[in-house]
Amino acid sequence: MGRELQSPCLHNLWIPDGSKEVPFDRLAARTLLREGLDEIFAVEYSPHHMKDSLESKLFGIGSESFVVGSHEFYLGYALSRGKLICLDLGHFHPTESVADKVSALLLFAPGLVFHLSRGVRWDSDHVVILNDEIRAVMEEIVRARALGRVFLALDYFDGSINRVGAWVIGARAALKGILAALLMPETTLRNADAAGDGFRRLAAREEAVTLPLGAVWDRFCLEAGVPTGASVQAEIARYERDVLAVRD
Repeated sequence: MGRELQSPCLHNLWIPDGSKEVPFDRLAARTLLREGLDEIFAVEYSPHHMKDSLESKLFGIGSESFVVGSHEFYLGYALSRGKLICLDLGHFHPTESVADKVSALLLFAPGLVFHLSRGVRWDSDHVVILNDEIRAVMEEIVRARALGRVFLALDYFDGSINRVGAWVIGARAALKGILAALLMPETTLRNADAAGDGFRRLAAREEAVTLPLGAVWDRFCLEAGVPTGASVQAEIARYERDVLAVRD
């Protein structure tokens, strides 16, 4: 696929492993996983055609007590094998900042993959919206000047709403998050950081909260020739009526 499209194809590996109760020998399970992964990656492909990443999780149904492929396991494996690390926003503790991991991992990893999702209690795959977590992740990526080293994937499934509408909401939320990060007063904030001026830094961040993101977004949509604001709802309704509803 990557060769035909002349663009790298991303292959992400996620395994629903673990157990409902605590095992006796955790090391044996993780040794087996390491050996299995080494066999999977024994055949290497050009990074110009395909990039491999590995994704951890905190827990899952049936693996509440022990997950073989924990964050620490895949972090060690990816760094030692030169693979990308995939971070799913719904695969960490609800109070854990995934955004904080960006700057730490980019110092050592060749790149990162983000599964942008919205966690609600134990389920991680609700439609992406422009919430605090999405904004925080995008800000960290932009501040690290790492847009060229980070792959962003929308990770959600919700069969209860229009699938095209869900995709549009999620994709636009991710783009709005990037735009909001790019519109931050970077020079002012970096200078305040360097000077140790906490007041000026906090004041600049607070002022940025109410900057006219919506107006810039609408202008971007107009220049791209796509619907702005609520008008996208009518476009989705038309597509549902004229295309989806008449399919066999």
